Amino acid sequence: MSDNLLEAPERVLSTMNPDGSRRWIRPKSAMGKWWKRRRVVAWLLMILFTAVPWMSINGKPVMLLDVVHRDFIFFGVTFQPTEVVLLMLLMLGIFISIFLITSLLGRGWCGWACPQTVYLEFLYRPIERLVEGKGTGKAHTKVAKWRVALKYALYLVFSLHLANTFLAYFAGPQQVLEWSFGAPQEHMTAFLIVMLVTAMIMYDFSSFREQMCTLACPYARLQSVLLDRDSLIVGYDEERGEPRGKKKAKDRGENIGDCIDCGLCVAACPTGIDIREGLQLECIACTQCIDACDTVMDKIKRPTGLIRFASQNTLAGIKHKMMRPRVIIYPLVLIGIFAHFIVGLNNREMGEAMFLRNQSAVAVPTPDGVVQTVIVRVDNRDDIPHTYSIESVEGVEILGAQFPFELEAYGSRTINLPVRVAASVFENSRYTLEMRVFDDVEFTANLHTTLFAPAVANE
Repeated sequence: MSDNLLEAPERVLSTMNPDGSRRWIRPKSAMGKWWKRRRVVAWLLMILFTAVPWMSINGKPVMLLDVVHRDFIFFGVTFQPTEVVLLMLLMLGIFISIFLITSLLGRGWCGWACPQTVYLEFLYRPIERLVEGKGTGKAHTKVAKWRVALKYALYLVFSLHLANTFLAYFAGPQQVLEWSFGAPQEHMTAFLIVMLVTAMIMYDFSSFREQMCTLACPYARLQSVLLDRDSLIVGYDEERGEPRGKKKAKDRGENIGDCIDCGLCVAACPTGIDIREGLQLECIACTQCIDACDTVMDKIKRPTGLIRFASQNTLAGIKHKMMRPRVIIYPLVLIGIFAHFIVGLNNREMGEAMFLRNQSAVAVPTPDGVVQTVIVRVDNRDDIPHTYSIESVEGVEILGAQFPFELEAYGSRTINLPVRVAASVFENSRYTLEMRVFDDVEFTANLHTTLFAPAVANE
């Protein structure tokens, strides 16, 4: 059957064999200076990921995304879903920052800070090598079943830890601890979330692995628009390395480059590419090929840096341009975004009030006027409770009002208010209702909405 397969003239994906089957990548460790630097960064990030839910600023979590109660805390500042502009500016600033970093440093995020790379290369793969042995770098190597079982048991322990830590960002670490020591049926939703996330992490780091970077992640495909020829990438110096040849041929005086075609750069690549073929979307700038090549260059007494951080223009012998349009535009946009964010944050009201649409509102004519129910929502955006009152303009009576009322810190309340309005104030069956919502300190909101009355109300 394999004789009938139409093979591609070249490899389509680094993770796929010519017959379409999965090509398992087992990169060889290259523990050079860049790997040591990445290890320090990776462990700091892993510790930070675990520690952040437990950290606080002025009594508030550093980060908490409480979807249930609709409170989102970033660096000790609480945002509510109604603060759309501030949240939008914050998210937009993060995205533009990624664009700027990519234009300057290429896929530095992918190789140095992305959780996929950090945990795969500095937690799960090291566990695999420790338990199964370094000889498992070859696909045909057989491993004892007890070693495989131990590896997956360790994977499960760390995956459970990561899943619970992930949940702590949404529910708080104390709540997650309480759930962890309780019966699953008492908090079934949280239990199912942890089990689902654990299963996804297990599948990702034990099987899917580098395909997350090469197939699933859209960031690689954005490189073509985020990078330019002066962006910093991991690249191969073709002018210095080509033509390739063995060291002995070089020693004999033959006209060959410094690359001895040892293949260690390919063997060390966690996505299975050959960096000597130029910039590829699978490259995550992890610098494994740099460490592997520099080790070989040291052994054969040749200068390091055959593979190095450089721009495409630099590798082509063209002068590098630091100042480019995108390097100027992105920072200017960022300055504008964060300036508006800071101004908005400093000028944010300690509360918010608004009329909500009442789909079932029916105006009821009475001898004393028109009665209609309006809906008012009041949000407390302060760290302490406040007492709120609502008042209307002269000629409008709020029926059955229970004011004032108290809202806890960052609390919210929706109130149905029946109001009676004199029929004489309606013009063309319409009337603009005005109300004022205020608290016990300084917050005041003037609200407006339009009431519609039946024609009989104007008679």
